[in-house]
Amino acid sequence: MSTFSFRRLRLDKLATCAVGQLDDVTIAQAGEIVRDVRAGGEPALRAQAERLGDLKPGEPLVYTREDLQRALEVVSADTRALLERTATRIRAFAAAQRACLTGLTTPVPGGQAGHTVAAVEAAGCYAPGGRFPLPSSVLMTAVTARVAGVQHVVVASPRPTAVTLAAAAVAEADMLLAAGGAQAIAALAFGVGPVPRCDVVVGPGNRWVTAAKQIVAGTVAIDMLAGPSELTVVADAAADAALVAADLLAQAEHDPDAVPVLVTLDAALVPGVEAELMRQLADLPTAETARAALENGFAVVVDTRDEAVAACDELAPEHLALHVADADTWLPLLSHYGAAFVGGPSAEVLGDYGIGPNHVLPTARTARAIGGLSVFTFLRVRTWLRAEAGAELSAIARDAAQLARLEGLEAHARSAERRVSSDHQM
Repeated sequence: MSTFSFRRLRLDKLATCAVGQLDDVTIAQAGEIVRDVRAGGEPALRAQAERLGDLKPGEPLVYTREDLQRALEVVSADTRALLERTATRIRAFAAAQRACLTGLTTPVPGGQAGHTVAAVEAAGCYAPGGRFPLPSSVLMTAVTARVAGVQHVVVASPRPTAVTLAAAAVAEADMLLAAGGAQAIAALAFGVGPVPRCDVVVGPGNRWVTAAKQIVAGTVAIDMLAGPSELTVVADAAADAALVAADLLAQAEHDPDAVPVLVTLDAALVPGVEAELMRQLADLPTAETARAALENGFAVVVDTRDEAVAACDELAPEHLALHVADADTWLPLLSHYGAAFVGGPSAEVLGDYGIGPNHVLPTARTARAIGGLSVFTFLRVRTWLRAEAGAELSAIARDAAQLARLEGLEAHARSAERRVSSDHQM
């Protein structure tokens, strides 16, 4: 590939751009695996894991906390220190988020009400292990679950390397399930052998992982249905074409299905970025994957900042990088994105590798409705009410009875009226 040119798309065509969707075949295949593991338990899980290449016969299906600790002691001192530094940064940001949500007590007519905030008991944290091991995803998911207060944390990752096992130890996971795909999601959702049934299943994965999460979502909570990774770079005439290209390639090398997009107010920047992409691809070890992903991408040339904002909000990308001169003034104008990276120094890869905020983010325009993984994913806000007999409660009870009868629910009405004080009967 001696040259490369982005597809050019107009702003008014972005609404019709295809977004990642699960195909019927994948959903059907994932469903068969999920049902098999649910019905057949640990033997079925092992059979599926061996059939699909997660592990070889005789290899351990589950690594205990002691196994994880031994792996941590085997990796190099530099690797261990790196994992621990990264975990510390993720932990600090998650703790700051957790502090934002506290218990509540407030007066209400006739008494008090409020909420408590409590973590789920068990969380399953999936980390992909296909083309590359992803210890960063282990840290992002399991560390965050622990900070939220989850008691039992299970990591699942196929073909785990020593570094993946060590990352699970640093994240204080209770165990690691050496399985991937739909079979791992089924095990986390329903419990298999030593793997407990989890209350929430989180983490990125391939389309079988995503399909399985969709299937089990009625049984357990999930974080999101994450598709191929996305990056939209917004750039103006002040942007460095080499830096823009570097960011686009960093996203493109994730997956052949990744979607790198350039939105620019400077038409002359596009050929400059294209030339830089070719230069940087020349010696990139992951060039084959990156080239395939670039074919999914496109460039949008706009005339004004308002048009650039409209393009970004229409795309609602997983990652949004602002390579513009006045980046801080742009952020309040943007409504839909998974995570924003404000200014040239704020590389998206810093988010990938643990500067603090989580890298598990919504894709396929779902950023319009949900945010990324955080401590809040593992928390339940539960309300409570404490009422006291008296005039205020009697008035509320009479209203409740009246509303109940409007809905044809006489037992509701009578239950409410039993709370009306004899001193305040109608």
